[in-house]
Amino acid sequence: MKQIGLMLGLLVSIQIQAQYSAYDWEDRDTWMKTTSLLAKAGVEIGDSVADIGCHEGYLSMHLARKVSTSGRVYSVDVRDDRLATLRRNANDRGFTNIVTILGDYDDPKLPDNTLDHVFVIDTYHEIRAHKKVLGHIRKALKKGGGLMVMEKLKKKVRGKSREDQVDAHSLSMGYVRKELELAGFEIVDQINDHGLWEREADKQMWVLFAIKP
Repeated sequence: MKQIGLMLGLLVSIQIQAQYSAYDWEDRDTWMKTTSLLAKAGVEIGDSVADIGCHEGYLSMHLARKVSTSGRVYSVDVRDDRLATLRRNANDRGFTNIVTILGDYDDPKLPDNTLDHVFVIDTYHEIRAHKKVLGHIRKALKKGGGLMVMEKLKKKVRGKSREDQVDAHSLSMGYVRKELELAGFEIVDQINDHGLWEREADKQMWVLFAIKP
């Protein structure tokens, strides 16, 4: 009887975790304004897009729905366990247009001259080899292809050095803007205040939109 009780408890726990995950994603749709971001980026049916730092696939699922069956989503992460979870999430939702890629810290391993859009959401601050990674992204994009970077800037590190901000898992738009321009991208739009990351008062989101000229 004890074993049955433990198994029932485990099943309930798994169901609750799954419900929380689904709720968290639905809530994120609201505070991240995901639908409007993808529309502003110009994602269309049939596009080939990449989600760098995809984790368990929140944005990848949105992209897979947006580009439809004629498009393709390249979901990149440096952890295979996250990619395995993403594949399960995609399978549960019936998406067959997602390709998972186990990238390196300095190379997302994207196909050359293939992508219409690349998205880097709350991940750029983790990329130490940003010059190399931006070079690979530029090679992967078609001419005129778009790059969207979204980050959060914490109040306690505003005005601090890049190193201090990165240590706080945060980064200001100014640093990233300069780095994108030095990498050969053209900034075409920006959102200075996109709201609060996870509705936390000290984490202001910003967004940069760039293209490969």
